[in-house]
Amino acid sequence: MLENADLGKLILRLTLGGLMLFHGIAKLLNGIGFIEAELASHGLPAFLAFGVFIGELIAPLMVILGYQTRIGAMLIVFNMVVAIVLVHAHELLALGRNGGLALELQLFFLFTAVAVVFLGPGRYKLKN
Repeated sequence: MLENADLGKLILRLTLGGLMLFHGIAKLLNGIGFIEAELASHGLPAFLAFGVFIGELIAPLMVILGYQTRIGAMLIVFNMVVAIVLVHAHELLALGRNGGLALELQLFFLFTAVAVVFLGPGRYKLKN
């Protein structure tokens, strides 16, 4: 009973997609002005900020539902790499107040998404 790789993949997908989805909902409700400002400060067009809705709303839903899961996870990987480079690069080796890495949440999302890319959705998914 404890050896159920498909159930483990489902739990991994629900965790990654569910937790990332909250970040997307927050941006949907509160706006993406700070992302537009970050992009502009790096000389990039502000309209690229709307890509956050793909990486934090659409991709997590794909991962949760198991629909084109690997593509959804790759979108999350891309989203997290962009977030780390644009917003969190100064924290790469910094420790947080509690002694953990300052980037542990971002790295959790990044590497969990990488794991989902390699593992796939498992049996419990929408049919493609």
